[in-house]
Amino acid sequence: MINSLFHFPDNTFMTYINKFNPDAGFDTEERCHINELLNTPEQPECSIAQASVTPGETTQLHAVKDTIERYVILQGKGDVYINNHPAEAVLPGDTVVIPAGAAQKIANTGTEELVFLCVCTPRFEQKNYLKLE
Repeated sequence: MINSLFHFPDNTFMTYINKFNPDAGFDTEERCHINELLNTPEQPECSIAQASVTPGETTQLHAVKDTIERYVILQGKGDVYINNHPAEAVLPGDTVVIPAGAAQKIANTGTEELVFLCVCTPRFEQKNYLKLE
């Protein structure tokens, strides 16, 4: 939903702002909580979601075909698993690049919520989600 429109003085550029709504999030069967920050057909080149995983939980092993994912860890700590490689520990400030179609999951190994941004190119579409467990 577009909440604000700004016109720059020269009227050559407009910025649309989506206001964060913490109540817009939803739990998934993937075992995480998702809040879509930007995911519209009008912006097909990218989507951004905030994801959170509760302490002790591991997301479902899955892949997203035709979509590169990037995680930006904001809070907590965890282990990321990508394509049968050994787990890699992640902390706030770390970024993770997940190739299109790669098997993946993330585990919360800490005592607080693991919170991260998930930036997808092109935008995430449910039809590309593949359950692997």
